[in-house]
Amino acid sequence: MLGVSHRTVQLWVESGVLQAWKTAGGHRRIALTSVNRLVDKRSDAIQAPPSVEAPHAGRKVLLVDDDATMLRLYELEMAGWELPLEVTKASNGFEALIRIGETRPDLLISDLSMPGMDGFRMIRTLRTDNAYANMAIIVISGLDRATIKSMGLPEDIPVFSKPVPFNDLHRAVNQVLGPAA
Repeated sequence: MLGVSHRTVQLWVESGVLQAWKTAGGHRRIALTSVNRLVDKRSDAIQAPPSVEAPHAGRKVLLVDDDATMLRLYELEMAGWELPLEVTKASNGFEALIRIGETRPDLLISDLSMPGMDGFRMIRTLRTDNAYANMAIIVISGLDRATIKSMGLPEDIPVFSKPVPFNDLHRAVNQVLGPAA
């Protein structure tokens, strides 16, 4: 029904994307309503006709970080930039992929170290999908550059160290989104 691997379903259960419980024997039992809800969300995101945007609609930005405080900080900072940005948030790579299918963002700003699906795996998944291979991405991470490079992050993705200098991030967002932002 879901079209994903067994391990993906396990990770969705562990991260709360699917409602489930474990039996005394350690087997997972997943609520059918939860599966149907996820299938419906995915179908709507894939089959929904492109929406007609208002002429002054904002550019869509997806923020991904497992730290809710950091997500709120980024959101508040970006609101002060007075750019026409429509911000959506996700707390891990799985949730981000779902949000990407739903909102089709112009820019992804993501952490790399997250539980469940980390940023590296999420970015690799996007880069292998023709529909998202050229999505604009900015990374904000507490990992050192040598580790990031050794983990195989594509070199064309701008990387900022935590704590991010917001002036630099603002410039990068302007550069990535271009004059429409």
